[in-house]
Amino acid sequence: MHRRTLLAAALAGAVVTPALASGTARAADPGPSVTRTGTTTLDSQAVFFVSYDGLVNNNSFQKNGLLTYKGYQYAVWYTADRNAVVGRRVLGGSTWSTVKVGHTLKANDSHNVISMGVSKVDGRLHLNMDSHSDGFTYVKSVAGLMDDPGGLSWTASRFGAPRSTLDGLALTSQFTYPQFISTPDGKLQLSYRVAVSGNGRNALAEYDGTKWTNLGEWSSSTGTYTSEHGSSTARNMYLHGIDYDRNGRLHSFFTWREQNGAVMCNGGGITNHDTGYVYSDDRGRTWRNNAGTVVGVTGGSDKVSVTDAGLVVDPLNPDHSLMNQESQFTDSAGRPHAIISYVPGRFGQCTTNYVADRTANGRAFHVRKNAAGTWQKTEIPVPLNSSQRTKLILDKYDNAYAIFPFGRIAGASAASGYTDWKILFDGSGLNAFGEVVIDEMRVAQDGVLSFMYQEKSSGTTPSALHVIDFRLPA
Repeated sequence: MHRRTLLAAALAGAVVTPALASGTARAADPGPSVTRTGTTTLDSQAVFFVSYDGLVNNNSFQKNGLLTYKGYQYAVWYTADRNAVVGRRVLGGSTWSTVKVGHTLKANDSHNVISMGVSKVDGRLHLNMDSHSDGFTYVKSVAGLMDDPGGLSWTASRFGAPRSTLDGLALTSQFTYPQFISTPDGKLQLSYRVAVSGNGRNALAEYDGTKWTNLGEWSSSTGTYTSEHGSSTARNMYLHGIDYDRNGRLHSFFTWREQNGAVMCNGGGITNHDTGYVYSDDRGRTWRNNAGTVVGVTGGSDKVSVTDAGLVVDPLNPDHSLMNQESQFTDSAGRPHAIISYVPGRFGQCTTNYVADRTANGRAFHVRKNAAGTWQKTEIPVPLNSSQRTKLILDKYDNAYAIFPFGRIAGASAASGYTDWKILFDGSGLNAFGEVVIDEMRVAQDGVLSFMYQEKSSGTTPSALHVIDFRLPA
């Protein structure tokens, strides 16, 4: 679709402020803005090494590396001596209290991130860490720790011993990408990948306050995908996220990555293709496509497959270095939004080095479902200047914010139909390495955009890890 068509479609879906009953127009909602309010240092010497073009302390697919709950903010990272640490502070405070949880990073692999989750049903903090197509390490706190942070001391004794199972539940020997999701009824779910890149499946486990249950796999790695160059019979679905909206619907955007490089125009590219979307209205037990048709059952024989109809909301072949695991968010009406990025066709129809080509010519796009139920896509006019991922949040007025590598922030207003993207913060002075980790929960709780970033370094020389805060429109 041409850019002019995209912008016209976006304008057609613009939000119009309704008139009040008296006939007086309501004051317009404020547009996007960020006001920097402070920066704190988590660790002046955090572990630093680059693998898969990223850092283990700042891989944006972490869910969650930074989170806010009941007036406190929590962060996880690895120190220079490779200890896994969890820190907390009172919201807005400048001092972090830290605890070592008894685990040390086993390999220089940036996939081995630490992810946090909160089980509201019993007030526990859960950590899953150090896994890339192998085993994982799991730690959980005592019950009630998250419900009474001011009354309970922040000490190692509040956490259990590291384990290689979920309280005795062994999931898979090839485990990657832990992402915790709090359910609307207070339970905690763990999303993860079984097996390996190019031949893996997504799965869910669930904690009810008493025990963990493996709900099973819900995406398929089988089926034939054919491009103009060749075919592939194995793949995995990479999630841009997995999130409940305020109405209890579970949303997930995704891309497919094929195992067989024959689907690409050049071996230096990446086999990711198409942006897809599914949702679940029964806590992830069944999955539906955009039309509402069931396309997969978690733990059942029918799983979401590349051959299912109605999954793709933005088609793209494997020749444009489409990034996996980018970002998603839902607005105040529960409508899904995503950031995707790739090298647009105007820069050529065949990428030959996905890192170099994305850095030189990559662009991010805002994909969303509008009030009419139609998918719209708008290019964000900010060069990536990086091969890495961009994050997305929406504020209380549904203005959208894209947080680019190096801590740059762009925003667009809901009132414009998200056509007025512009830079709000250029990242000056941060010296950020690349991707950042967003506190998704804090946006709703106190209207602050908070993200964690690590300063650039070289080799394996440790560097400073920070959290920066920006006030959003009140």
